[in-house]
Amino acid sequence: MGSVFPLPSGSSAAPRQRKAAEEEEEEEEEEDLLDSQDRVEDIAKFPYVEFTGQDSITCPTCQGTGCIPTEQVNELVALIPYSDQRLRPQRTKLYVLLSVLLCLLACGLVVFFLFPHSVLVEDEGIKVVQVWFDHKNSVVLLAVTATLRIRNSNFYSVAVASLSSQVQYMNTVVGTQQVTNVSSIPPLSDKLVNFTVKAELGGPFSYVYFFCTYPKVKVHNVVIFMRTSVKFSYVGHTSQSSVERYRYVDCSSNSTHPLAPGAA
Repeated sequence: MGSVFPLPSGSSAAPRQRKAAEEEEEEEEEEDLLDSQDRVEDIAKFPYVEFTGQDSITCPTCQGTGCIPTEQVNELVALIPYSDQRLRPQRTKLYVLLSVLLCLLACGLVVFFLFPHSVLVEDEGIKVVQVWFDHKNSVVLLAVTATLRIRNSNFYSVAVASLSSQVQYMNTVVGTQQVTNVSSIPPLSDKLVNFTVKAELGGPFSYVYFFCTYPKVKVHNVVIFMRTSVKFSYVGHTSQSSVERYRYVDCSSNSTHPLAPGAA
């Protein structure tokens, strides 16, 4: 007959220990799962808080919630990063420089064309002298027609608003004349303007009458001083120019000099 050996007492306890350990591990896993679910629910209930440092700011749109209200979806503007190339167009300095140069050029042209330039007045001399004698009062009457050349160097027309002339003999005024709305000078051109001044030499100058009518004197020239002032008006600007000349006038008879073509 064969012999029967008894099993050791510890062999049946090992499986029970392993089973107990496995059950404990399963219970721990279930507890961890429940704890994680509880934490997720707690986090979901916890409001959004934005923690900012010294180099950051709180989002003004989110208002600390981390969410954008639905009614403001169509009212908000998307933010573009500062480093986006669309915010850094190329050749910006070149375009700015060209714009500045064009503005300066335009301003210079406007100033050049609209800035009032000088209007020159030149004396073209005496063209006509008419003489009358008042034998009763020993007076010499003169009608002196002189010519001025007015040069307009502006790019617009200049109006000759008024012209005044004065005739003096021996520092005494013997005749004056004033004319308004004389003429208009076209741009960048010149024009001749004629005017006539009447003078009377008598009274203390009655000796001029005897000098002018004395037949034995071949040359009957007297010296007169003419001062002429011209006022101009253009582009809201008014200026004045004067011409002063001493002239010899033959007082014995009428004299006429040919007028220059184009004289007004």
